Amino acid sequence: EVQLVESGGGLVQPGGSLRLSCAASGFSFGSYSMGWVRQAPGKGLEWVSGINTRGSTRTYVDSVKGRFTISRDNAKNTLYLQMNSLELEDTAVYYCAKYSRSLYYSDTPRPDEYDYGGHGTQFTVSS
Repeated sequence: EVQLVESGGGLVQPGGSLRLSCAASGFSFGSYSMGWVRQAPGKGLEWVSGINTRGSTRTYVDSVKGRFTISRDNAKNTLYLQMNSLELEDTAVYYCAKYSRSLYYSDTPRPDEYDYGGHGTQFTVSS
């Protein structure tokens, strides 16, 4: 059974930093590209960032470029999202996402190309 368990959320002030983690199990983590999606209050799901299987390719939505860094540790089956210079608009529930097909990567995957089954982790940027 695929499990994606996000952690690291909380309350942070504008300009602050936070690191999210996603512990993955139930599948061959190193064979799948991964990503982060988020859902802000009252809004739809937004693809935030993706990383290929080896970590050599990373992409970001324009609104987080230069502020967020996605990374992965295949030995630990863990995905990370380092978030710096946080803005009020970053407030959301963040979900770890697994590409549906192994060894596949797309800069902007369609919703049917990835799965996110965890509970997500909420963080709020507030002064």
